[in-house]
Amino acid sequence: MRKLRMGLVGGGPGSFIGRIHRIAAELDGEAELVCGALSSDARRSREAGSAYHVDPARAYASYAQMFAAEQALPAEQRMDFVAIVTPNHLHYEPAQLALEHGFHVVVDKPLCFSLAEAHELQAAVERSGGVLAVTYTYSGYPLIKEARALIQAGRIGAVRKIHVEYPQGWLATDIEGSGQKQASWRTDPTKSGAGGAIGDIGTHAAHLAEYVSGLRITRIDAMLNTFIPGRRLDDDASMLLRFDGGASGVLVATQIAAGEENNLSLRVHGETGSIEWRHAEPNSLVLRLRDAPVQILRTGSPYLGAVAARNTRTPPGHPEGYIEAFANIYTAFYRGVRAHADGAKVDPREYDFPGIADGVRGMTFIDAVIRSAQSQQKWTEFA
Repeated sequence: MRKLRMGLVGGGPGSFIGRIHRIAAELDGEAELVCGALSSDARRSREAGSAYHVDPARAYASYAQMFAAEQALPAEQRMDFVAIVTPNHLHYEPAQLALEHGFHVVVDKPLCFSLAEAHELQAAVERSGGVLAVTYTYSGYPLIKEARALIQAGRIGAVRKIHVEYPQGWLATDIEGSGQKQASWRTDPTKSGAGGAIGDIGTHAAHLAEYVSGLRITRIDAMLNTFIPGRRLDDDASMLLRFDGGASGVLVATQIAAGEENNLSLRVHGETGSIEWRHAEPNSLVLRLRDAPVQILRTGSPYLGAVAARNTRTPPGHPEGYIEAFANIYTAFYRGVRAHADGAKVDPREYDFPGIADGVRGMTFIDAVIRSAQSQQKWTEFA
């Protein structure tokens, strides 16, 4: 089984997420980076390609040039898929063009700049038959897989209440005013889209709540704030949620919680018990059952289920974290790509990676939250 050949759009000098994608994609030895349009500046793209050990002839000046040149190569040389790690406003066009040229796609979340683009990209996926993954990273953790399996098996009974909280503190001051690259584009509505904190981290929280619980959010009552004077997008969000089946929920996504790092947490309460997971300690899952001692489940332990085991690389006591979770999404995506090469029609749910439907749902979430926050009506429907 040969390695899949990967291309990269974005991810050049100064990119945080580009480096993460490259490491995660290659972690299990199933893929290798062979080409890239790593910067909109041709010279910087070549320099980044050299740093990534890419053949200089395949460090392209633009993604359009890359797709055309790679498509012209013999099948045994051309890339199989491309990862798009640019700011949000540069997701749709390269993803759509890649699919048109016959390449599979991994795109960072949120899927696109706007909901309209998301629907257009979904149509492009359906037309091409290609495989597309969206990196909702936290769904890749082994104990998130275990939590999902426990709920599916009825271990905590019917779900009643979901709390998901994602506090960060890195935007507690006007760092975009000093030219900080990551802050500058994330707080710019011409690059980020309509959502600030809700697009950057709120979509992660909403996806995690639905992925683990198996329920879908149906209604939202949201409040958005912008605390930093002059900032053009929300930096703080709080909302009440309704799920199908009647469960209620609370979601908080804030980037102005001074002192916080990346403290994502999830609690799901059912009729007979509850689960709790925190990103600060991702190798532990707390299981509380009615009239029973509290249990702390640990990554790599033999009592975990098959899905958690398949997404674990090391024995108990050897911590696995963010890059490994990222790699789990890539590895699941690779299973889909290989199945596609064998003629299968790939449903991402069967391979357990977030696909185009998850990406569109994330964009719909942003739209619904903004509509709710701007409305005088208590509840806003989330289709």
